[in-house]
Amino acid sequence: MNHFQNHSFLKEIDFTPQELEYLIDFAGHLKGLKQQHIPHPYLQGKNIALLFEKTSTRTRSAFTVAAIDLGAHPEFLGKNDIQFGKKESTADTAQVLGRMFDGIEYRGFAQETVETLAKYSGVPVWNGLTDEWHPTQMIADFLTLKEQFGHLKGLTLAYFGDGRSNMGNSLIVTAAMLGVNFHLGAPKSLWPAQAVIDIAQQYADQNGSELVLTQDAKFAAKNADAVYTDVWISMGEDVDPAERIQKLKPYQINAELVAATGKADTIIMHCLPAYHDHQTTVGQQLGEQFSMDALEITDDVFTSPNSVVFTEAENRMHAIKAIMAATLGDLFIPDSLFA
Repeated sequence: MNHFQNHSFLKEIDFTPQELEYLIDFAGHLKGLKQQHIPHPYLQGKNIALLFEKTSTRTRSAFTVAAIDLGAHPEFLGKNDIQFGKKESTADTAQVLGRMFDGIEYRGFAQETVETLAKYSGVPVWNGLTDEWHPTQMIADFLTLKEQFGHLKGLTLAYFGDGRSNMGNSLIVTAAMLGVNFHLGAPKSLWPAQAVIDIAQQYADQNGSELVLTQDAKFAAKNADAVYTDVWISMGEDVDPAERIQKLKPYQINAELVAATGKADTIIMHCLPAYHDHQTTVGQQLGEQFSMDALEITDDVFTSPNSVVFTEAENRMHAIKAIMAATLGDLFIPDSLFA
């Protein structure tokens, strides 16, 4: 029996901690097959709709390559290609796509949109990112941690920056589910909503995770096995850049903050894109405006030997492949794994 068969992955708590662990390990297994050039066409003959309301590098690339590796055909539908609620409701669109495609990926703004697609399409739907959650990123991130340390339980992950973003929400909940200690270093106004903290705390109590939310960046860094950050202003977010940057400057991941972990082997993580230099239009514009060489992470840390950001980016593909194969493929997954 496949616990995953025909299930959507809309947010982390759609699955149990054991099921998340299975997806992480299965992603690692598929990564090994890919490296050894062993075919794994679990989705032979399937058709996948890729709905993108927001632009994307990693999510789009990962879903496309993963689908093709699995033997499926991915079809990209951008914000100008289909209606997205303008002339046709999301529910009607879902019913049409569900009759033509075997699975649907959605990346956009409202969590409600991806939930509606799952409710009405009748096929597995995968959340490639919404304003609230980023579940496919979590499988990649915790796969990266497991590859580095050989285990997850008992590790400490420290996240700095905007804690009430999709990344802040997803990381605190997933860490708590997997027995990973989670430290958030952020101004109080940018902590996750209380409802999210409550979900995380419930899982933390069950799985032995310690959750620390603090405005003291150095305190948050203490004993961290991994330090993690994301851009300070999310895509499409309407905020005053000056105000946000002033607020988050003390939480920049730099050499001093990494040293505050007290560990020599702390890894550096970032879900990308990163403003670690002036090689991007936005990075240059904001950097010059606020006299900063880098924003959320300094270039020396981003490019240091302890940085795993590009392995983490690659792991998006293996993670997404595992999610699609488990929920849409005809896999034999023994029940004993979830006993």
